[in-house]
Amino acid sequence: MKKFLKIAGYILLIIVVLLLGAIAYIKIALPNTGEPEYVTIERTPARIERGKYLANNVAVCMDCHSTRNWGLYAGPMDPSGFGAGGEVFNQQMGFPGVFYAPNITPYALKDWTDGELLRAITTGVDKDGKALFPVMGYHRFGKMDREDVYSMIAYIRTISSVEKDIPESQPDFPVNLLINTMPAKADFQKIPAASDTVNYGAYLINATGCVDCHSKTDKGTIVPGTEFGGGMEFLQPGGIVRSPNITFDKETGIGSWTAEAFTARFKMYAHPDYKPAQLKKDDLNTPMPWNMYAGMKESDLKAIYAYLKSLKPIKNRVVRYEK
Repeated sequence: MKKFLKIAGYILLIIVVLLLGAIAYIKIALPNTGEPEYVTIERTPARIERGKYLANNVAVCMDCHSTRNWGLYAGPMDPSGFGAGGEVFNQQMGFPGVFYAPNITPYALKDWTDGELLRAITTGVDKDGKALFPVMGYHRFGKMDREDVYSMIAYIRTISSVEKDIPESQPDFPVNLLINTMPAKADFQKIPAASDTVNYGAYLINATGCVDCHSKTDKGTIVPGTEFGGGMEFLQPGGIVRSPNITFDKETGIGSWTAEAFTARFKMYAHPDYKPAQLKKDDLNTPMPWNMYAGMKESDLKAIYAYLKSLKPIKNRVVRYEK
């Protein structure tokens, strides 16, 4: 018996040593996506204009990195906090911790090099070498065309500076350890020709991040096989809002929609006469930033439609609102 306990003790000790070694490796050696590049991005008018379009209407960086007025339908941005961060992603929304969107105006980024911004946006490692939780879409942005990322960086360098300090994000255990394993090196992809409609749409939908919300998630991670099928839950004071199925299933998705109907659903929010409705207390609101995506070019929206139509439909009837 003593011999058995002695052997068991050795085995337990080995397991503890290996576990501590693994934790030490994760905490010390990771994340490891390489040093920031030595790059200076020229702020040409063409880049700034392209970056403005991408950051506001496609990748919608400014959606998370601004303050949204949730008293109005679809939470349009408060212009006074444009780019200043502060949006919270927490346990009530299904995330493993409390994550704050940082300030990305020149006030907060004045000491960042273009290479440090490039690394953060496309690999998930910040100026100080810390890992970012992938509520920030760096895995997607790292698959964009390098020139498009340069354009977004050129643009955010030009926005007005807002003096606002944002708290540090606080991931829960064990994500506070595992977060270091999440960043990955960028794998830049050349933007397809617009005439290659489906592949061009795939490029755009990667940038928009539609799959991040229009899928079922578990602790902030997409459940495999549910992509674009809807069902992500957004808890609100008045109840639950779920993302719709945007696959082309005719019964539970958008299979009966024409390209024109799809485009019009976005463009209605860009109409000069459109004013977001004022919501009452406990009214359920949509997290979909309609006001931002409404600025997308009609040709880009139709390319996204074409890509979604090329996917295998998922039969998933979503109860959109539950009080």
